Amino acid sequence: MSVFYDYLKEFLLSNGLLTRMAIIGAAFGTFLLLIVVASIVFLIVRMIVVKILGRIVLRTSGIWDDTLFAHKVFHVLTHFIPAIIIYSSSGFSGDDLVWLPTLIKGVAQIYLSVAVVTALVRFFDAGQEIYNTYPNAKDHPIKGYIQLMKILVYFFWAIFVVAVLVDKNPASLFAGLGALAAVLMFVFKDPILGFVASIQLAANNMVKPGDWITVPKFDVDGTVYDISLTTVKIQNWDKTITTIPTYALVSESVTNWIGMIESGGRRIQRSVNIDISSIHLCDKPLLDRLKGLPRFNEFTGLEMYKEGEYQVDPEEVPAHMIGLNSPTNLALFKKYLEGYCRSHPGIHEHMTQVVRFLQSTEKGLPIEVNVFCKAQQSEFYEALQAEIFDHIFAVIPEFGLKVFQNPSGNNVLSSNI
Repeated sequence: MSVFYDYLKEFLLSNGLLTRMAIIGAAFGTFLLLIVVASIVFLIVRMIVVKILGRIVLRTSGIWDDTLFAHKVFHVLTHFIPAIIIYSSSGFSGDDLVWLPTLIKGVAQIYLSVAVVTALVRFFDAGQEIYNTYPNAKDHPIKGYIQLMKILVYFFWAIFVVAVLVDKNPASLFAGLGALAAVLMFVFKDPILGFVASIQLAANNMVKPGDWITVPKFDVDGTVYDISLTTVKIQNWDKTITTIPTYALVSESVTNWIGMIESGGRRIQRSVNIDISSIHLCDKPLLDRLKGLPRFNEFTGLEMYKEGEYQVDPEEVPAHMIGLNSPTNLALFKKYLEGYCRSHPGIHEHMTQVVRFLQSTEKGLPIEVNVFCKAQQSEFYEALQAEIFDHIFAVIPEFGLKVFQNPSGNNVLSSNI
């Protein structure tokens, strides 16, 4: 390039240009030629390298080289050639322009650094895609770590570019960053907290993409589909997208429903308030009516009692009624409900099945059904829950029981009439 520079300078001088103008014009023209030559070499090398590597990739059976090639990691590396050509040819002006070699070397260094950073970023993306093909990738995502490495790469690249622009040693700039530590902590607060949270989430297997979680503070109830260094995206059941900070999964109260999903059942836990004034001992007419309910004897076990053992007068109920011991309509209803839950095909037979009384309140006596539905999908779960309590509300009057509810305006109106 120095030969071309000298020729162009002499040509411009011979055409009457001033020495200073001829030098600048020759330098500018030589630099343009240098860019053209570097570009031509780059295109030739890239075409050859990409063609050769493409054939090699097609012949191999592994997926890592296909992924790297698809992300154009090797394509970026060919930018090293023109950067080296520009850097090595920076001294073409000799002693005419002493500042020009430094400028051209700086441009070449920045160009080369951009190529290195781009190659690293694409390499990280390819590495994440390769990692996602492994079975344990879903349980231990690395997207947060990849993003942290990208931030570090960009940070060091920015320091390098500044060092080149001010013509200083990058090490001296790093030494001066100590005074800016507080500012950096404030600027990178979310990435730092997110990185720590990502380590805790992965190490303790707390939350991963695909989990159903609820976060009451943020009104979140849905499926996690992306966890990054600073944010977590959740698709709620109404199809809206909620984005929350990653560290919120560690610092806030989070319910992860993955245990329920893996268990094979989904809990139904609801109660009905019984009007206490409707609870009484059973008489024979009531028992005769109850025996007409489908599978009543099977659910309650009343077949162990013989005809005539139940008296109309509760005080004369025989003491040998061992199973229910002077049964009340509430006791029979509880046993009937237990049998109904045991025999229902939609209720999981190997998981908890409890029908119990809760503490009585001014609103009556709650009787709670605590069972597990076999189906976990919301539509089937809600359908089964509705079916169970439809049956409960329909059969309660047959036992002479009443469901408690606060008086309404219609009740007051009818009582006045």
